[in-house]
Amino acid sequence: MRRMLCALLAVCLVSVAACDKGQPAAGPASKPSSPLKIAYSDWPGWVAWEIAIQKGWFKEEGVPVEFVWLDYVKSMEAFGGGQVDAVCMTNGDAMVTGSTGKPSTLVVLNDYSNGNDMIVAKSGYADLKSLKGKKIAVELNFVDHLLLLKGLEKAGMSEKDVVLVNVPTNDTPKALASGDVEAIAAWQPNSGAALKQVAGSKSIFSSKDVPGLIYDGLYASKESVGARAEDWQKVAKVWMKVVEFIKNPVTKDEAIKIMAARVGLSTAEYAPLMEGTFFLDLEGNLKAFEKSDALTSIYGSGELVNKFNVEKGVYKTAADVGSYIEPRFVKALKK
Repeated sequence: MRRMLCALLAVCLVSVAACDKGQPAAGPASKPSSPLKIAYSDWPGWVAWEIAIQKGWFKEEGVPVEFVWLDYVKSMEAFGGGQVDAVCMTNGDAMVTGSTGKPSTLVVLNDYSNGNDMIVAKSGYADLKSLKGKKIAVELNFVDHLLLLKGLEKAGMSEKDVVLVNVPTNDTPKALASGDVEAIAAWQPNSGAALKQVAGSKSIFSSKDVPGLIYDGLYASKESVGARAEDWQKVAKVWMKVVEFIKNPVTKDEAIKIMAARVGLSTAEYAPLMEGTFFLDLEGNLKAFEKSDALTSIYGSGELVNKFNVEKGVYKTAADVGSYIEPRFVKALKK
C-alpha cells in the first residue's frame, strides 16, 4: 500500500504536470455545492471505501462525493496540485505533502498496517540478526525503510550492520529473486509477490511486530475542512459503517468480494491482505486520537515518523504533528 516519505516525492508533489497521463484526470477541488473529490488507491484500508460507494451510503447521509482512483504517488500529486479535496495516505506522507506547501487535516483513520509491510528474507535467514553484513533491498526514506530500522533496533542492530540497496518497492520481488540481495523490505502486494516467487523465503519481521508504526487515513485540505466541515463529518460517519460491515461475520465475505473485485483479485487472493490490515472502527479511532508518545496514538506515531523524515532529509524543518490531526470529527460520533 503505498506509502511514504521520499525526498523525490516531495519534489514531485508540487507539480500538477507530473500526474500520470494514463489515469483519469482529476478536476479542480470541489466548491461547496459540488461533490467532495477524494483520491484513493490500492491499499485495503482505502479500497474499503468501495463498499460505501457501491452500497450508496454517502447518498443516504446526504453528502455528495466523487472518488478518484489513482496510483498512490499520483493521488498525492493530485492533492498537492489542488485537483482533489482529500487523499488517502499514511500519517508520514501527510507531513511530506505538507512540507511541499499543501498541509492537510486528518478527518478519520482507516487502519494501521498489521503485517502487510514485511522484511522478507531468502531461505537460510531466520531473523534480522542473521542478516548482519548482508544486502537488503528497500526504497530508501519510504515507510518500510523505517520499518526495517525498527526491526534492526529490536534486534540490537542498526542500519550500519547491513548493506542497504536502494530499490523501488515495486521492483523488490525481482531483486530478491535475482539473488542480488538476501532480503527485502516491502509492503503488499510486493511482499506477498516475493514470498510466492522465491522458494523458501519468509517474513522475518513485519508491521505486526510494531502496531501503530504505519497509520493510514483520510486527509482533507484545510480549505475544504474549513468550508465543508458538516460534509466531512458525514464522511467520517460513513467510514464507521464500512468497518462495521467488514468486521461483521455475516457481511465480511461480501466486503472482501467487493474489495477484491475493485483491484482485480479473487477473494482467496485478497483475504490475506485483509488480515494484514487492522481496520479502525469508532473505538479504534478514539483510542488512536488520544494524545500519547506511544505508537497506539497517532500523535506518538506521527512524532516518530516526523523525526525519521528530518533525519533522512525528506524535509529540513520538523513538522508540527498536531496541526495535521483533527479529533473533532471522530469525537462527535461518540456523542
